Amino acid sequence: MHTAHDVLGPAGVPAAPPFSEPSTDGKCPPGLTNDKFGSYHVASLLEREVHIDRLDTLLDDCLRQAGRAVVLEGPLGTGKTELMRAFAGRAARRHGVRVVTAGCSAQERALPFGVAGQLFRAAGWSTGPAERLMAHTAPATAAGDAPSPALLHACRELARSVFAAAAETPLLITVDDISDADEESLHFLRHLVRHLPQSRLLLILADGTTSSPEQRRLYAELLRHPHVDRLHLAPLSRPAALRLLTEELGEDVVRRAGAELADAAGGNALLLRALAEQGRAGSAPRYGAALLSCLHRVDPGVLRIVRALAVLGDDAQEADLVRLTDDDGAETVGDVLASLTAAGLLDDSGRLRGDDARGAVLEDMPAYEHAELRLRAAKLRHEAGAGAEAVAEHLVAADSTQPSWAVPVLTEAAEHALLDHRLRAAVACLRLAHRATSGEQARAVIRHRLVQAERELNPAATARHLGALTAAVRAGHLGTDEALAVVQQLLWLGRGEEAVGVLDLLRARSGGRVPAEVGALRDIEIWLAYTHPALAKGRRPPSVPAELRHAVVPGIDPHLGTAAALAGALTGGRTASVVGPALRLLREAQLRSGTLWTEEAALLAVRVLIHAGRTDEAAQWSERLLTTAERRDLPTAAARYAAARGETALLRGELLVAEENCRLALTRLPPAAWGIAVGLPLSTLVLAATHRGEHQAAAKHLTHAVGEAMFQSLYGLRYLFARGRHHLAAGHSHAALADFLSCGELVRSWGLDTAGTVPWRTYAAEAWLHLDNRDQAWRLVHEQLSRSDADRPSVRGPALRLLAAAAPAGRRIPLLTEAIELTESSGDRYEQVRVLTDLSRAYQAAGNKRRARVLLRQALHVANMCGMRPLTQELLSVSGDLDGTVPADEDTGYDSGIGSLSPSERRVASLAVLGYTNREIAVRLYVTASTVEQHLTRVYRKLGVRRRKDLPADLWANLRKTG
Repeated sequence: MHTAHDVLGPAGVPAAPPFSEPSTDGKCPPGLTNDKFGSYHVASLLEREVHIDRLDTLLDDCLRQAGRAVVLEGPLGTGKTELMRAFAGRAARRHGVRVVTAGCSAQERALPFGVAGQLFRAAGWSTGPAERLMAHTAPATAAGDAPSPALLHACRELARSVFAAAAETPLLITVDDISDADEESLHFLRHLVRHLPQSRLLLILADGTTSSPEQRRLYAELLRHPHVDRLHLAPLSRPAALRLLTEELGEDVVRRAGAELADAAGGNALLLRALAEQGRAGSAPRYGAALLSCLHRVDPGVLRIVRALAVLGDDAQEADLVRLTDDDGAETVGDVLASLTAAGLLDDSGRLRGDDARGAVLEDMPAYEHAELRLRAAKLRHEAGAGAEAVAEHLVAADSTQPSWAVPVLTEAAEHALLDHRLRAAVACLRLAHRATSGEQARAVIRHRLVQAERELNPAATARHLGALTAAVRAGHLGTDEALAVVQQLLWLGRGEEAVGVLDLLRARSGGRVPAEVGALRDIEIWLAYTHPALAKGRRPPSVPAELRHAVVPGIDPHLGTAAALAGALTGGRTASVVGPALRLLREAQLRSGTLWTEEAALLAVRVLIHAGRTDEAAQWSERLLTTAERRDLPTAAARYAAARGETALLRGELLVAEENCRLALTRLPPAAWGIAVGLPLSTLVLAATHRGEHQAAAKHLTHAVGEAMFQSLYGLRYLFARGRHHLAAGHSHAALADFLSCGELVRSWGLDTAGTVPWRTYAAEAWLHLDNRDQAWRLVHEQLSRSDADRPSVRGPALRLLAAAAPAGRRIPLLTEAIELTESSGDRYEQVRVLTDLSRAYQAAGNKRRARVLLRQALHVANMCGMRPLTQELLSVSGDLDGTVPADEDTGYDSGIGSLSPSERRVASLAVLGYTNREIAVRLYVTASTVEQHLTRVYRKLGVRRRKDLPADLWANLRKTG
């Protein structure tokens, strides 16, 4: 089997492969004979039957003393060399023809009589007097120069030796890449062609399709002779390409990927073999690598044009390629493009086939040549009035800012890229612009924009800039809006004291004289008091006239004010009053490009919905924001929204969803890049693992390194609360109590005790209960229920469960009954399971085992659905205390009215008994929520009940009967 290297060969004369005897198995391609092809691979000569027949005819003429010449032309990779070898081998075997070959090389074009010398050495002919003439013949100075008498004499002497050899034995001479022959050898070959008649010599001259002026002159001279033929080899058709691939790779591979490979190669046999070779080596075929293997066989001038084409991309024009390559004219460039297109190496429009091809060519270029071409392309595009992004692409690739106009172009391109969410392109432009800028203020402004772009990719990468940016703020090189962005980034990275120092500087500098600046400083202080309360302790926001508090001021991000309004409402426990603005902000954040404060305000809006008890909407909006950030490729925003989605899922008892989103958050941004905000995804992961009984996994999440600065923020408070919940579930009650009491100390010292940040009293009470201190538990629960946020179902439900646990047995059922309604309305399935379990035990203690069993079934169903393994195991153990059978008259329950329900009403009611919400029932049964409500209304009327909790327990058994 011939490799792709054998097909075209290196410069010079490749050794011909050995030729085997003709096949005797009788198997040949349709319409072909073994005698015609011998044992050559069919793929080597596909669609070359006409050419073989014509060469056979010309050889017959030669054997009858009528010498002929053939110009065999075709694009690169169409198998000219292979065809000549195949024909020469068969001619030698069948007719005893002597074969002499030579190959031309552009690198040896300056060597006089280089090709002629190859032929004579290969044949072992003695040059005699011609050799002396060749040694003393002056080289031709240029193509087309009139030959000197000495050169003509040398050519005649050499030809006499050739024709003498042909008179003894029929002779076949093949010369490959004829257009690369030296001028002296071309004169010799022309002399041979002119004197071919009445000889037994067949001369085959092979060449590509590049139409250079020299080549056109040569062809014109050769083809004017009647004994010179011209044969053209075209790329393979698609069926032939598939046959070649089948021979090289086998039918299975071709069945899977043959069509794609054949289309990519454009019928070029050399490309097809290169792709097949990759496949045989066990790697996935890469078109770019295969293309390079072909391009490295062409003239360096052709390769330079291809490289220029790769640099300019799809909008390259021939005139641009001429300027980029310093070529003599568009005629040569056009000829090269036409030749490569004919070879299938370029597509029909004369462009590289796809990004893989362009990337391979660019990557293969020497660094100095790449930089030179890119810089030339940038200047060319700039002079042509191209857009900033098109020019900047070349400047960045060249890593050069030599032109005086480079910096404005780069900064403009960066702004366009930021608007289109192409962060990496923006960062590359801004880094180069910053490096080329000398003025301190201009450098500070560009550095600030660079930090904002880098933050969206990886906030940790901005740390190296913050010292310089802080110095720029102190020097007055940055405006208020830019300075506040520096403050936020310092806070993210835990450098709180520096952030407060910058704020103090800004307040002192403004002096209350500029309302816009004072308003922005007031807003960030309000935001700071909620998100970083330890740093805000003792600080008071500057006063701003009421009429200016909500004014939109040019130069200041308007979402800073929105974030401040939402944070202020959360701090004061007034979330119900800002639900409308929160929803408007979320819609805007999803639809429009986000800024630093847009992202912050959106996350605060989600928290407002959570505190307002609208967890379902909070989950939906966090999911939408996450999807938008992922689509726009904004890693930092995506990570933060994924963490928010995880938290909302946790509050709804969707533990697997919570874990999945928080893992996504820590994938989009590694823990080190999260700064102090890492407490949010980690706390959710700890709680989700704890609820699922994966205590070892929860403990592992707690081993992540977190700095002390985190505990000056709400992120640290949530982390501390989650750690306490883990300790409590793992049986470490003293450690849990310490964490919960620490939470209490923090929120009181921060002045956030009314903000409802974490229900620390409820879980501290649970820890006291585990330590058998009912008095302390009772006191803390009553304190929790007396708080301003006690009417929130997510707060009141767990508090009533703890109050029932600390209360006398006779009061437990009413407290737990109210708690179950609250947990159902809040959507917290984890808490719902716990209340159902306690209520089941309360009914069991009261002697109502039937009701206890139904409640236990509900708890077991919800626990299984949410993956709460420890609770499931606990419930299974509890069920052992409730064994026994329900009396027959109670088991059917039809006397109580169940028999009057339609099948659809029974299915809805049965799912309601198991604890499904209306929305979940609608999804499960493929109906609308309104339909569910209508069914339940009719069920209540038929069964004579008023509430969901009064539905007969036997409906659970009927669910199995009705499917």
